[in-house]
Amino acid sequence: MAKIIIMFFLPLTFFAQTLTVQSPIRFLALGDSYTIGQNVAANKSWPAQLVDSLNARGIVTDTMRIIATTGWRTDNLLNAIINKQLEQQHYNLVSVLIGVNNQYQNKPISQYMSEFPQLLDSAIHYAGGDTSHVFIVSIPDYAATPFGQEASPSQISQEIDQYNLINKNFADSYHIKYFDITPISRFGLFQPYLVANDGLHPSEVQYSEWVKLMLQGNLLSVFEDLTAKKMKVFPNPASDNITISYPVRIKKTLELYNATGTLILKRDMNDESIDISLKDLSKGIYVVRIAYNDQQFIKAIIKQ
Repeated sequence: MAKIIIMFFLPLTFFAQTLTVQSPIRFLALGDSYTIGQNVAANKSWPAQLVDSLNARGIVTDTMRIIATTGWRTDNLLNAIINKQLEQQHYNLVSVLIGVNNQYQNKPISQYMSEFPQLLDSAIHYAGGDTSHVFIVSIPDYAATPFGQEASPSQISQEIDQYNLINKNFADSYHIKYFDITPISRFGLFQPYLVANDGLHPSEVQYSEWVKLMLQGNLLSVFEDLTAKKMKVFPNPASDNITISYPVRIKKTLELYNATGTLILKRDMNDESIDISLKDLSKGIYVVRIAYNDQQFIKAIIKQ
């Protein structure tokens, strides 16, 4: 029985993530040079690469808008979004990455303490008031770049940590998903290809690593939720036959497990739906699993 408990509740841990958005995505990215992707091609910024990765997984993007400028502090971003009626655009995914210029321009950290939650409130408002449609990205550490090494790298790192402690605490208090990309940025000194040719900003390769962190490891489930909600099993409960629908036209593997966790059926699923007979199965709980490209989506079904 232990096996079925693990499998049955696995998707519940997925759906408990604080970032759950329906496809198609209407994405608003708020920030500074790290959001526009200073010194990399526009289609290689991390928001653009994230959209491409989601599209490759069958998650449609209807809109992506970036409001960011190199050099912006929190107050600049706040002023930029005033009176733009962004709440009328019906965004269902909003990101916030801001603060490095507060630190670089030696602004009081109390300013960040005051203005960052104002930005979060705005982001939540633009996302229809739903905190599960908002996420925060940590500030990268530019001390691990040639530019940063010419200044006071240890002081820069300490201050970036202080700023990230603030935005992480707000993420926790607001129950907003938080992506800590700062450790990736700190490999810049040892892996120069992670730094753009201006010697300061992340390269497109580093932005790719950010996106991988957003989609893999213990954060893999964040964007799985976007697609998992497309998976349908009907009727459920069922007595004779079920139809399993997953509207992505790529090769998938479908598996059916019984209440002891034993695999009782495995098929290739090349179309958007497949019919499965339950006539020869005993009454009880079963688990359907669809897998492809290192992804898995699971639903429980009841045989009457």
